[in-house]
Amino acid sequence: MAKQGQRIKEENLFNKIRKNKIPYLFISPFFILFAIFMLYPTIYSFYLSFFKWSGAGPKTYVGLLNYTDLLTNRPFKQSLINAVILFFEYVPAMTLLALILASLLNSRYLRLQSVFRTFIFLPYVTAIIAVTYAFQLLLDKRFGMVNLFLSWFGVEPIAWLNTPNLARICLSGLVTWRWLGYNMILLLAGLQNISPELYEAAKIDGATPTQSFFRITLPLMKPMLLFCILLSTIGTVSLFDEPFILFNAGGGPRDATLTPVLYLYNTGFRYLHFGSASSIAYALFIILFLIGLFEIKVMGEKK
Repeated sequence: MAKQGQRIKEENLFNKIRKNKIPYLFISPFFILFAIFMLYPTIYSFYLSFFKWSGAGPKTYVGLLNYTDLLTNRPFKQSLINAVILFFEYVPAMTLLALILASLLNSRYLRLQSVFRTFIFLPYVTAIIAVTYAFQLLLDKRFGMVNLFLSWFGVEPIAWLNTPNLARICLSGLVTWRWLGYNMILLLAGLQNISPELYEAAKIDGATPTQSFFRITLPLMKPMLLFCILLSTIGTVSLFDEPFILFNAGGGPRDATLTPVLYLYNTGFRYLHFGSASSIAYALFIILFLIGLFEIKVMGEKK
């Protein structure tokens, strides 16, 4: 009976598709392109992670060797350490600053809100190549505007992009400047969904603006804050454009700005180790999945 019922459902589904061919025909290009450019590469990459292959010639099956090699791979470990350092360098400060700016832009007393929103959001829509080259010029040791400004106070020229810790801080500053507006818009949308009646009731009860912020705004903004932190976590691990351009496709001084995805790119397309690069991709997927579960659990317990 169960098999017969399943067969009837399959026939009904087939009949529905056959009767509505035109709508399915219109949406079929999306699924075809998705299968070609997303689904197939994902499956083939997983298959490739069990082989040693340079892109030409026969593949050599190595089993789990590509994955076990990651446990002793120094550049891969360094890229993960860099991702953790970058996360703590810019994500808390950027999220807090985005929340403050969103709160200010949500105030009824602030004029020209659309103008301020545009200026803050502008770096996100600016071409990353132009932004990164501008940062390179500003931070240049000999001719950069930053060192020129510091020289007025008697400070010697600083090699911002050639010193490991400073290079990492500069990268954090660039990422913060670029993504601050994006996070601010997300948090502003969350703030505008909070009913004004809650603040009016709190004001009648004698609550100060500070008390309203910590007892109304923050608790109701936790889901959106969690969303921003999750996006920032994924963004930190998958950071590529900024370090690639800022440090000319390298990992910066002593690999201080080598990110996991930049290392993945170099492994696959610079050194032609496609099997190892595929294993790195799936290792990062597992790491991000576990981090996401941890963050959701921690934020959920704080509700």
